[in-house]
Amino acid sequence: MKILIGIPARYASTRLPGKPLLKIAGKEMLVRVWEIAQKTAAKYPTGEVHCAIATEDQRIVDFCKEKNMECYLTSDDHPTGTDRIAELVEKVDGNPEFVINLQGDNPTCPPWFLEAMIDSYRKDNSVEVVTPCVNLTWETLSALKKSKEKNPYSGTTCIVNAKAGSGIEGITKESEWDAVWFSKNIVPALRKEDKLKELSPEFSPILRHIGLYSYRTDVLSKIGKVKDTIYSDGVTEGLEQLKFLNMGLNVKLVKVDYQGRQALSGVDSPADRDKAEEFFNKYGEY
Repeated sequence: MKILIGIPARYASTRLPGKPLLKIAGKEMLVRVWEIAQKTAAKYPTGEVHCAIATEDQRIVDFCKEKNMECYLTSDDHPTGTDRIAELVEKVDGNPEFVINLQGDNPTCPPWFLEAMIDSYRKDNSVEVVTPCVNLTWETLSALKKSKEKNPYSGTTCIVNAKAGSGIEGITKESEWDAVWFSKNIVPALRKEDKLKELSPEFSPILRHIGLYSYRTDVLSKIGKVKDTIYSDGVTEGLEQLKFLNMGLNVKLVKVDYQGRQALSGVDSPADRDKAEEFFNKYGEY
């Protein structure tokens, strides 16, 4: 095994107790996430990509055993899914080199997002952290601005390195960069938006980050040992990925798109579950 898709699945939840086992469109959420991981693994040579679940609750372990899904019991003291995945790496056989953290409450995650991160690592195994982003169209940028009027901290955008080129073409045409910064503000500022629209009528130069992470295993083991900085502890930006940058890690951004499907985040509330139900009723299975 070279690559592990680790799925942290925490039973305890204030707003949705036992949420990994809640059914969405007739199927348990954790089963849906497991199927995404399995579909991704099937794209690669046998044995190269492995999937496993990490949980703090024996009820999930028992459920996974019934469904023939590989699962390990981990500590209930982990503050984040990243920490739970780090323990999972120590438990699985095969010494994986690269680990994807696929949250167990993310049943609508497109499998090709995982493929993009895996392909980045297979192309260059020196990468330390890989995470996806979406190039916003002018229409989706407008929607993000409107969303921020009600919730200023909805949506994270990012700045990439100069390799992307000096013009808007470098953003809209390239597909992979090194991250320079992440922010809950919309960055960069667009001083001459009309001119940018002339140069690129469909896509803006804004990249929206998707909170899905993958790590080289030796890097993952270091992350939990480093305390949050002012930029990642919620005092200012409150973004975990800024700790990675502050640690001096190289964070690789790979561009993806939703291929016509609705963009949804994880399921954290009854309203989120309803949205996920609507998603599968509209689009069907992956």
